Amino acid sequence: MVTRTDMVGQSLPEVQPSFHGIQIGQRFWIGLALLTVYIIWGTTYLGIRFALESFPPYLMMGARFTLAGGSLLLFLRLRGSALPTFKQWRSAAIVGGLLIVGAMGSVAIAEQSVSSGLAATLAATAPMWAMLFGILWRNIPTRREWIGVVLGIFGVGLLSLEGNLQANPVGVALVIFAAACWSLGSVWSRHLEMPEGAMGNAAEMLAGGLALLVLGLLRGEQINGTPTPHALLALAYLTTFGSLATITAYMYLLKKVQPTLATSYTFVNPVIALALGVMLGGEHLTGSALVALPVIILGLAFVAFRKK
Repeated sequence: MVTRTDMVGQSLPEVQPSFHGIQIGQRFWIGLALLTVYIIWGTTYLGIRFALESFPPYLMMGARFTLAGGSLLLFLRLRGSALPTFKQWRSAAIVGGLLIVGAMGSVAIAEQSVSSGLAATLAATAPMWAMLFGILWRNIPTRREWIGVVLGIFGVGLLSLEGNLQANPVGVALVIFAAACWSLGSVWSRHLEMPEGAMGNAAEMLAGGLALLVLGLLRGEQINGTPTPHALLALAYLTTFGSLATITAYMYLLKKVQPTLATSYTFVNPVIALALGVMLGGEHLTGSALVALPVIILGLAFVAFRKK
């Protein structure tokens, strides 16, 4: 511990500067983690669509997270980190099952019929689900949060008028289910005995990735032909930046801030995903989608910013 000396020569602990109860250094890492999930995760929706050109959904997502989780676990073991206990592996499997299988796997299947930008917009309901699941742990929502939920439901209703979504109701249901799974896993992880630090991220990704590979094989998925360079680059991007960087940043946020703030990346992700989908993916938006997005974001604002 860094110390300083008082007027009579006694050592005193060094007091770190803080702002609103959070040390300046910690605020920097929280801000960096938020930027990581805000920007990079917004690009992964289009990356998933490109990877699906050559890979089936569950096998693609399974390979993505198995490679990311296995590489991170191996790196941590070489540095001397201890393996998780049986109880910690069980907790990691629960959270990984919800975040990786229930959420990421469902989004991949949905993007076979729903555009990447609209999938990101529907996934933006995650903070509302996080608020509702928080009731299970006696985190009672405020009146402002309930207003946000009503606005969010109204926005999703408007979005459902978009032609692409009307033609693919199963895809819509899958993305909403994915948002619910993601939020439940996020809230629940704060109440489970998880592996320490980055080992927890590795265990969650590895457990979820292996489960997706098994489910993909059970579904009869297979890779037909040689994957295109486009799809391979997308898978590499999803594995490194879209998994290792973002999952690590997100799990750090879950330990340091409220789940509603940790899931506030959904404010920015739809904007980035929609813009990239139009510019690079050849996707199109109708008037209903342009009206629904601000309404959903307004609802999220009521939910995520209940506290200063």
